[in-house]
Amino acid sequence: MRLQAITWERLGDLLAERLLDLKPDDGSSWPRIAFDGAPAAHPGDLAERVAEALRLRGRPALVVATEGFLRPASLRFEHGHRDVDAYYDGWFDTGALWREVFGPLDPGGDGRVLPDLWDPVADRATRSPHVQLPPGALLLLHGPLLLRHWFPFDFTVHIRLSPSALRRRTPESEHWMLPAYERYESEVAPGDTADVLVRADDPRHPAWNG
Repeated sequence: MRLQAITWERLGDLLAERLLDLKPDDGSSWPRIAFDGAPAAHPGDLAERVAEALRLRGRPALVVATEGFLRPASLRFEHGHRDVDAYYDGWFDTGALWREVFGPLDPGGDGRVLPDLWDPVADRATRSPHVQLPPGALLLLHGPLLLRHWFPFDFTVHIRLSPSALRRRTPESEHWMLPAYERYESEVAPGDTADVLVRADDPRHPAWNG
């Protein structure tokens, strides 16, 4: 795949322009966008950049992190603190994401979204208030391993790091997670299935497939 060099600022603007006229195929009033990538790729930074670019163009957007929907530590670490299969299959509360984020944005939904559910540091419920999204507002969900859950995304962005860059930019204490990302690449091939691929081996000089 041929990639073109771009700046993060320009990428945020171009993605925002592309999303302005996006209409969900299922008749929903709220486009749902994925910013998929390992934590080392910082997909949330791009999601926030796009949200700001949309705001400047008159379109509200809500940025939601899957980290706010982690399961309690007692469930995440049931099989130990470094169980790769548990991380891949069970760390994120996908049921809560369906119920609290995607369900309200279904066709006929009320647009009342819970932005987070669980504080992973304090390991307790956040008790955050719901956010009412007006019709036409966009959901920008970011996190790792997003494209394997059949979430009803209308547009997907995958930020890819090569295996060597991923290892280099991931804290050593989290290297045990790397096999999960290898499995994700093998089983899902997110770079091939996403609408937009961003290569970010050098965080100063990203490239994308336009």
